[in-house]
Amino acid sequence: MSGFVDEPVTAVRARTGGGNGPGMNHNTPLSPRPLRHLADVQRRVMSAAQLRAHGVGAADVTAHCRAGGPWQQFLPGVYLLHPGPPTSEERLHGVLLYAGRPAAKETRSIPAQPRPGEAHTGPAAYADALITGLAALALHRFTAAPPLLSLDRVDVLVPRTRRLRSTGCVRLVRAAALPTPEQVAGLAVATVPRALADAVAQLTDAGAVRRLLTEAVRDGHCEPAALVAELTRARLLGRPHVVGAVDSLLAEGRAIAEDRLHALVRDHGLPDPLWNVDLRLPGGPPLGGVDAYWPEQAVAVELDTRAPRHGSRPGPRHGFPQGAQEDDEQWSAYARKREHLEQLGITVVHITPKKLRDAAHQQAAVVRTALMAATDREPAAYVVVLPR
Repeated sequence: MSGFVDEPVTAVRARTGGGNGPGMNHNTPLSPRPLRHLADVQRRVMSAAQLRAHGVGAADVTAHCRAGGPWQQFLPGVYLLHPGPPTSEERLHGVLLYAGRPAAKETRSIPAQPRPGEAHTGPAAYADALITGLAALALHRFTAAPPLLSLDRVDVLVPRTRRLRSTGCVRLVRAAALPTPEQVAGLAVATVPRALADAVAQLTDAGAVRRLLTEAVRDGHCEPAALVAELTRARLLGRPHVVGAVDSLLAEGRAIAEDRLHALVRDHGLPDPLWNVDLRLPGGPPLGGVDAYWPEQAVAVELDTRAPRHGSRPGPRHGFPQGAQEDDEQWSAYARKREHLEQLGITVVHITPKKLRDAAHQQAAVVRTALMAATDREPAAYVVVLPR
């Protein structure tokens, strides 16, 4: 393979008689373009358009892909510039070359030269295509995802209007609009929630689904709300083997959020609250539960670990689509509870798991401010505090 890494295209032109030999393609440039500006993997995997841009015509490509030749066709219009099996990196770049929409001028201009020590990732060649599903999760370093080389198919997100078909190791996943990609190792990859939804859509093993969803939340790849929103959008929450996995996911998310709240109080020197308590008026109905309560200052913290369902407003605990009317009722009950507590003089600090993870210092300042402001407020109504 090392004989082809640096100047395989120049060698092809030399063997076909320079610019006037019988193998000449009239659309090829007179001066072959060097490949040193490309990353190593891009010297080993190239599309037909890229090869033409470097002076290699169709006849030359066909000759080099014959049995026993130094090159091979990997996918329609995509070639490996060596005879051996593709590495996982070559496979992914080849998949994106097949599914991606080349830029209009890609075949007529040399990509910008990278700075010293930088690799040229060639995003123009991969436009309108993202790695998703299990392959994307492997790139995001999920231990529950199978190794890249063990996957028979690589899922690729493309616009619904693209006139392509699944072939070889490529399985196309069509979308009305592509999400904003993340760059992982020079590859355009779907975000974790979208990749998980596309992976779950192909899985029937409840255990595999549960392991992937649990790892996503436990290792901080994404929040439960974002994940359940993607599963809802993909209409996967009605599948029996997904239901139990989502239950475990939300329970895992709640436990992680509670641990982070305990760490916030401890690490930022806040006074210890009463944890996980129910509030009620003396002799009256219950006011509802809170995750932390400082009775002397009448400050409560409530974690919002509920997942959105039909819209952006929080829904009930499980996040299963049971109708917009129930969504409205659940949200109204939540709002009434908070309003009632505040009418009684209790300050309610609302914190999401994402804020706990990404802005713990800021959330600690909010809680501390609420505690310090207690002396400037009218005394709150007396409430009974019970363990939850």
